[in-house]
Amino acid sequence: MRVLIAVTHLLGAGHLTRAAALARAFALAGHKATLVSGGRPGPLGDCERAKFVQLPSVHIVGTDFKTLLNEAEEPVEEAHLAERRALLLDQLRITRPDVLITELFPFGRRVLADEFTALLHEARRMRPRPLILSSIRDILVAPTRQDRIREAHDRLARCYDAVLVHGDPQLIPLGASWPLDEETKSLLRYTGYVDEDPAPLDRHPRTGIVVSGGSSAASLPLYRAALEAARGISDRSWRILVGRGIGEADFRSLQTDAPAHATVERARTDFRALLARAEVSVSQAGYNTVVDVLRAGVRPVLVPFEAGNETEQRLRAETLKALDLAEIVSEADLSPERLIAAIAQALSRAPTGTPPVSLDGARGSVAITERLLRKTSALHRAIDWSRLDEALARAEDRGCPIGFWWRDDDAVAHTPKLDRLLNLADRYEVGIGLAAIPEAVQQSLADRLQGHETAYALVHGWSHANHAPLDEKKAEFGTHRPVATMEIEAADGLQKARACLGERLLPVFVPPWNRIAPELLPLLPGLGYQAVSTFRDRDRHRNVNDLVQINTHLDPIDWHGTRSVADSNALVAQLAGAVERRIDGAADPDEPIGLLTHHLVHDEPIWFFCEQMLDHLLRRKVRFLQIPRLFRNKSRIMVEL
Repeated sequence: MRVLIAVTHLLGAGHLTRAAALARAFALAGHKATLVSGGRPGPLGDCERAKFVQLPSVHIVGTDFKTLLNEAEEPVEEAHLAERRALLLDQLRITRPDVLITELFPFGRRVLADEFTALLHEARRMRPRPLILSSIRDILVAPTRQDRIREAHDRLARCYDAVLVHGDPQLIPLGASWPLDEETKSLLRYTGYVDEDPAPLDRHPRTGIVVSGGSSAASLPLYRAALEAARGISDRSWRILVGRGIGEADFRSLQTDAPAHATVERARTDFRALLARAEVSVSQAGYNTVVDVLRAGVRPVLVPFEAGNETEQRLRAETLKALDLAEIVSEADLSPERLIAAIAQALSRAPTGTPPVSLDGARGSVAITERLLRKTSALHRAIDWSRLDEALARAEDRGCPIGFWWRDDDAVAHTPKLDRLLNLADRYEVGIGLAAIPEAVQQSLADRLQGHETAYALVHGWSHANHAPLDEKKAEFGTHRPVATMEIEAADGLQKARACLGERLLPVFVPPWNRIAPELLPLLPGLGYQAVSTFRDRDRHRNVNDLVQINTHLDPIDWHGTRSVADSNALVAQLAGAVERRIDGAADPDEPIGLLTHHLVHDEPIWFFCEQMLDHLLRRKVRFLQIPRLFRNKSRIMVEL
């Protein structure tokens, strides 16, 4: 696999550390990994087997996540951000990845949303499209605004194939920190915790106390409190490891203030080995630090970072304390006295040993990604598109342009399945006509379609009630009732649908079960309808004045058998046949080929076939016509039925 990982760490280096561990794991498994970092350069360990690309960096100070700074500590300008985007997209084109992984986005990094969405847009346009994954830690900080949560979920459904959650649900499920809807839940793949260095540790007699604070400047109060606490616990050696986020002046001040039995030095590459020999670890509760502590089996005292309403570290610390794996000192209550008390409590207990938590998340991420890509590739290869390809090539040779459009029936309300349908349409940038049942339509459908530029509602009969005898095919507007009765219902359907859906409704009549009495057709324009849509090639030799007819021609559901997806070879043959009829003149070449779906009854095989069909058609560069273009083009009002 060619794997591209995009990460930007803004404060500490934890996000970069985890992303680098993933890149190493992919490379060690024999894949070509490229890591693109947009944060400050930092130590990456052994990344020789993976390609590393540094973008012009951005970072923040404190908890001001809205103000991005450049290397000169100045607010970034648009030219700086534009250069980053251009270089990132260049790497996408150069790498042509089989797998694209965005670290934290869309759950976070809203300040860089333009950059990430540009990357996703270009990736989705690639043929073949890469598998797109989001990579997140075990605990997230959810926005307080519900619209931002919905925005993240919408981006996931529209752009992503899965979410790699680098945690263990037996310890902390993602739902403990982030509200999940059903569609987002279906995307989650727990990998286990990502340990940047899974090598076994030598066990030594444990002595002394190790204090660490990550790579940001936010840990300075912890270092100062630890030095004072060291004066109160003088019978143990202390080693205080200061991250690079602490300036040189503060670092020198800490060294000067240290008592004789406390060593103050910069963070070391053998940190894990130091923990394995320590009696107690004092640290914040960041992801990587906690993984180090759990792997080393040292008794931790955690001082979770909570400034700026951060909740991630507090939740992680409380989870470990509830399992009797840690002591906690609140950041707000941090003092030498409280730190001494917590260390004394930790010293009174035996080391924790390795807890029953999955710490093999890097290799787990590789294995999950391999399975996802194999499944996608295998299913794609299982569909033989050759007959369709031959028909499309023949159409091109004959100068017969083939258009496609998409209709979905039975919409009534905003549901997770409707979201999935619209997000699929958005992913492939195709329009869709939603045949909505007027009697059952709800305001939530109108709200969902508001502002959606490519999805329009059509009028799906009146109540979708069958009036045909038991021994005949189902129909609501067939030949089984008085025309006058059906005329009233068709008029009521347009009126009620328009009152609810407003400008998102087009006056297009879609009879349920695609059957309509011939006597009703001439009456539709007088009721306000401009078009009708059923299921078959339209007849060029029967005219209905002022009425467009644009039909559908392929329904992937096996209605009379499994009610799952029909045989893929038969479906491809139907598509190819529709193309061939237009080439040979057996069907009207001006009528686009219509795809018909029913989102409310789709199972996974149906969803998969629809996505693969869209993907293949667009790779063949076929035209998908937008819905208003089909039904509002005045020059085509007099199309033959």
